[in-house]
Amino acid sequence: MTDTPIAIREPQFQQLQTALAKLRADSSAQVAFLVDKNGQAIAVQGDVSNLDTTSFASLAAGNVAATGGMAELVGEKEFPTLSHEGERESIYICVIGRALLIVVFDERASLGLVKLRVKQASREFAQIFAEINTQANETTNNESLFAEITDEDIDSLFK
Repeated sequence: MTDTPIAIREPQFQQLQTALAKLRADSSAQVAFLVDKNGQAIAVQGDVSNLDTTSFASLAAGNVAATGGMAELVGEKEFPTLSHEGERESIYICVIGRALLIVVFDERASLGLVKLRVKQASREFAQIFAEINTQANETTNNESLFAEITDEDIDSLFK
């Protein structure tokens, strides 16, 4: 789990949505999600009318956390990718920093194609998240300028 939520501004959100839509189309997937490691959905592309996205995001994050525990038991930091294959639907999950990229696909797409497209797209997502983190750090540094101001200082301005 992470301590602070991911704060995304509109331009970066649009970049994430565009990259997610491209990934979904290029991989012939039904749905592509970005979820933070706390289980909060960041962005979704595809038809989710028959899917409880809140539960799905939470369960995916829990799945990655549980698998991370298994990774530690065998001496790994984490397993950066996970896949689940069903009779009709399959899921592929890729860890990108503090986010999870999740692709839901059926028999129209192969696991190999999805892996290839996710690998290509993950560089773009990592770059966008690096920009988001940079802006968050700048905001944090700017907020620390006001940390020295007390309630008494503010009250004295209005006397």
